[in-house]
Amino acid sequence: MTLSSPGTPRRSTPYGLLTATLATIMTLCAILQALDVPQMLGLSLYTEQYLASILAFALGMTFLVAPRFTGRLRFLDPLMALAGFCAAGYIALSYPTIVNELVYRPVDGLTVSLVIGLLTIEAVRRLTGPGLTVIVSLFLAYGLVGYLLPFEMTRQILWDRLAIYVVMDTNGLIGLPLMVTASMVFSFIFLGQLLVSSGGSAFFNDLALALVGRSRGGAAKIAVVSSFLFGSVSGSAVANVAASGGVTLPLMRRAGYKPHMAAAIEALSSTGGQLAPPIMGAAAFLMAEFLQISFATVILAAVIPSLLYYLAIFFYIDAHAAANGMSLPEDVEIRPLRQVLADGWQFVAPFVILICGLFGLNWRPELAALAAALALALLALFLPYRGKRSRLGDLLRAFPDAGKGMIEIVIIAAAAGMVIGVLNISGLAFSLTLNLVAMAEGSLMLLLLIAALVSVVLGMGMPTVGVYVLLASLIGPALVRAGIEPIAAHMFLLYFGMLSMITPPVALASFTAATMAGAEAMKTGWQAFRMGWVAYLIPFVMVFEPGLVMQAEPADVMWQLTGALIGVWFATGAIYGYLTRHLGIVERILLGTIALAGILPFSLGWGGHLVNLLAIFAGVVLIFRTRLIPSLSGRS
Repeated sequence: MTLSSPGTPRRSTPYGLLTATLATIMTLCAILQALDVPQMLGLSLYTEQYLASILAFALGMTFLVAPRFTGRLRFLDPLMALAGFCAAGYIALSYPTIVNELVYRPVDGLTVSLVIGLLTIEAVRRLTGPGLTVIVSLFLAYGLVGYLLPFEMTRQILWDRLAIYVVMDTNGLIGLPLMVTASMVFSFIFLGQLLVSSGGSAFFNDLALALVGRSRGGAAKIAVVSSFLFGSVSGSAVANVAASGGVTLPLMRRAGYKPHMAAAIEALSSTGGQLAPPIMGAAAFLMAEFLQISFATVILAAVIPSLLYYLAIFFYIDAHAAANGMSLPEDVEIRPLRQVLADGWQFVAPFVILICGLFGLNWRPELAALAAALALALLALFLPYRGKRSRLGDLLRAFPDAGKGMIEIVIIAAAAGMVIGVLNISGLAFSLTLNLVAMAEGSLMLLLLIAALVSVVLGMGMPTVGVYVLLASLIGPALVRAGIEPIAAHMFLLYFGMLSMITPPVALASFTAATMAGAEAMKTGWQAFRMGWVAYLIPFVMVFEPGLVMQAEPADVMWQLTGALIGVWFATGAIYGYLTRHLGIVERILLGTIALAGILPFSLGWGGHLVNLLAIFAGVVLIFRTRLIPSLSGRS
């Protein structure tokens, strides 16, 4: 389990009260900073001082919530927590002075840099496992000895200069990833925790039941809708599986779904939440900063890719339910949609405020999120849902829960900052970009395939935000210089970083869902891979059809969206073997070919549009006019 979002359980430790206190203080600091309270009070603080204070709390809590020592050595966990808290706290207090002395590599600066760097690596290992830990360690090693390697892509760096730079420079640990995490992401995590504390998860489940519960395959479609709604708030695939899977997995099993099928549906639906507007995951905020665009622009760019992702799952579920006659168990209560919305409009209003703040008033994302959180808290205190009104104590739990939920994200951002520091000081980022661009001159598709492969490989055991930061630093500049629209290039990287959660052999979301459903892990992973096929194709398409990320004229956007939607429907039927009826093997091959002709960008002119249109027409004829081709039909 991870700590990255609401609803993620973690075993209890002897330091519960201390951790809750630190988490509450950290959340309050983040809220005050987002509201510019220090500036209102006349306090002139460096942004780096705030970031160091957030890191101090995160390091201090990591070794308390994830202890590793027992017996006589158990004192080491609180000792490491204290060391991390004091070292980062020292930077927070003395940064205005020490920042002018770093070029001389002072003893105090070098000491705290080594302590913070080593403890950050250990914190990453405890919270995320070996994946990101090994990568960070390899990059640091490269910074030290990379100049000895034969391909000459870096220069020699002294160890003390490297230590100070990657930890204390604004291009390193206390740089962009930590800044975005400690400001924008924190506010949205707080909003998510407040939503859970006020009973929003029950409303999401009721809303999903009302929307799709009566349709065929309703149990699985409920899982998709509820995971989408909750996942857009949590932004963490594994936490989403843990939170929503407890309800949706038993429901799907009762409806007749096999364990691996139910687990695959839940894993896919939860993973897509990281790409689902209006909140998305932490990586979306980083994308906005990397590209120097508004968060609202990122939200718009994610609308169509997210729609195609979830519709592909819906089409597959619908085909499976139609072919096997599956429906929701009769004893499940489905309340009318009007009643659900009338009883729970207080959970919808904050999202309206959020969207209006982002798009209409052009507020900063963190300010819009806090305004939505305030509205939610006030409404939840006075308006009950299904006869239950939130108590003040329930809402106050969002403060420590948000702080705990931020620990992993802060640590990952710090580790990613260290990698970026190595890339900058060694010159590797520039050299790598030049080499990849030279490769792209021969074949842009080859560059995209390399980027996709690296994304999936790096994502094995790593959270999506860590994968995206590394890829945006390593490969993002090369994709942009190769001529790809910047937002399409970064959306490509984010998409494939997200897919590592469902792609075997290491698929954290799939394996978590499999454990909860009592299914085989690898069987679940491959089923999720098959059902989520569109997620492996659409990133390539949106690179060549920027209308899919809203970077084209409205007419082109609508045309590309229409072709993609129909193509996804056709292709899903070809993969499953059912689309309004059972399909024979020859029909499936033909339909799959037609689907690709409808989706893929053949040209930017009328010739390409004509190919897409003919493909759509041929698919319709193949599906609905079966009497014209009886020899190709499978079962009637």
